[in-house]
Amino acid sequence: MTDQRNLIIAIALSIAILLGFQYFYEKPRVEQQKQLAAQQAAQTEQSVPVPAPGVPAAQPPASAEVAKDRSALIAEQLAAGTRVKIDTPQLHGSVNLQGGRIDDLTLANYHETPDPKSPEIVLLAPAGTPAAYYAEFGWVPQGAGVASPDEKTRWTANGTALTPDKPLTLTWDNGQGLVFERKIAVDPDFMFTVTQTVRNAGSAPVTLLPYGLVSRTGTPHTSGYYILHEGPLGVFNGSLTEEKYDAVAKAGTITKDTTGGWIGITDKYWLVSLVPDPNEKVTARFVHSQVANTDRYQTDTMGAPVELAPGATVENTGRLFAGAKQVHLLDRYSETLNIKNFDLAIDFGWFYFLTKPFFYALDFLGRVIGNFGVAILVLTVCVKAVFFPLANKSYQAMSKMKALQPKMQELREKFADDQPRMNQELMALYKREKVSPVSGCLPILIQIPVFFSLYKVLFVTIEMRHAPFFGWIHDLSSPDPTNLFTAFGLIPWSPPAMLHLGLWPLIMGVTMWFQQKMNPAPPDPVQQKVFQFLPIVFTFMLAGFPAGLVIYWAWNNTLSVLQQWTIMKRMGVKA
Repeated sequence: MTDQRNLIIAIALSIAILLGFQYFYEKPRVEQQKQLAAQQAAQTEQSVPVPAPGVPAAQPPASAEVAKDRSALIAEQLAAGTRVKIDTPQLHGSVNLQGGRIDDLTLANYHETPDPKSPEIVLLAPAGTPAAYYAEFGWVPQGAGVASPDEKTRWTANGTALTPDKPLTLTWDNGQGLVFERKIAVDPDFMFTVTQTVRNAGSAPVTLLPYGLVSRTGTPHTSGYYILHEGPLGVFNGSLTEEKYDAVAKAGTITKDTTGGWIGITDKYWLVSLVPDPNEKVTARFVHSQVANTDRYQTDTMGAPVELAPGATVENTGRLFAGAKQVHLLDRYSETLNIKNFDLAIDFGWFYFLTKPFFYALDFLGRVIGNFGVAILVLTVCVKAVFFPLANKSYQAMSKMKALQPKMQELREKFADDQPRMNQELMALYKREKVSPVSGCLPILIQIPVFFSLYKVLFVTIEMRHAPFFGWIHDLSSPDPTNLFTAFGLIPWSPPAMLHLGLWPLIMGVTMWFQQKMNPAPPDPVQQKVFQFLPIVFTFMLAGFPAGLVIYWAWNNTLSVLQQWTIMKRMGVKA
């Protein structure tokens, strides 16, 4: 009815936001094990590299071998002297001297669980292992008969380790007069700089094209959230392009021409990206192929052809980012290396102009306070303070509507058989009492972008990952680990996912119930019953959300209840 329009719109908008965020959340979780099992089964066969730009595809082996365990393979190759260690404050791994690939990286300061003794996050893995993922740089000859480095080339290294203080130089002579040199440097964070040099000691000119590629075997499991992009992406001529895995698989090849920019593959928290020289014109591609029934995804760049005369030397420099998507770090790279829109690797969403400032505020508070969870509470108070006048207007309108409930009910009963007359009398009542049915909804509409932006900050930024709160919350990025249906750990059984209901979602549900009781009740009995179930529905919906988001929601509800209760008491309306 007209007098309930503001309440219905507000609740409908809330439901739309939650359903939009949560849609397909439980389904990917249920199917995750199936996908992982299928992926592992497919990846038990030997990996065959996707070709570099312009190079014919290699044929898959006649009988693929079962892939060796990654750690065992790496240890074996290190012992055989076919690898050079990578050791930085942020990265552990090695460079493969066969092929000259960067194909073994773990993140030194990020672990699989909040336990610092748990395994480091594995970012890159060599071909021949499950979920192979690597980066490669090289040259493609224009024309036949010129030998160039490929995945089988055995390079000669000038050292035994790659560190921020000691670059690694690889050398290979093709036996036809061309000497290839590849200098790999790495900074203390996640950026590699690869400088390729070719010297023509022969008697004939050659034409070469520089390339870089990132190759990934298998379709990785993604979170399944509509608001989060995971997969191939890049910035071309200043504009962001995001492609889903299935879209690349359907297209086969997607080509972009750009000057500078970057291209790569992103996960929720990690990024592997090629960064060509900002002034270089390159052709960038998203590529999909299948080898031995296994999906292969590749992002690559190719520069313009360079003619190398006898006695001449040519040089090309490219970069590789492989690591965690730390906002301040991406900002710094964007500024110091002139990488356009590098921060867009983090999916800040449509309300970027709000989301990123919210991140800065939350990150600042987290560093000052020392607890990311407390920072969420403080930031929520700050946001509530900014919107205090609007919220007051909304709550005052709701309070006036609630105070008019008896008179409105009388009009409904009096004109129950005359709907037009009842609406006319209701409008007259609103006019006499100076109440607008939609005045309480407009401030809520204005706050929706703010809510969405804050939600995105809490959801997509790595700073909340494995950040503790208090008590049983050791990871704000994961759901509340407690469960009502196990009596919070007293009953030793594992209920299905739909029956996982932690303590913080329960607290959120209670605060939502209190907030609902502060609002005018719908006149229709059926509507009343439906609305009574909403806190229960939302409690179960939010049970699978990261704990940080649920804590924010519960705290926001609590502040709203206190604010509305104060306003109603001042207006003499029964709370």
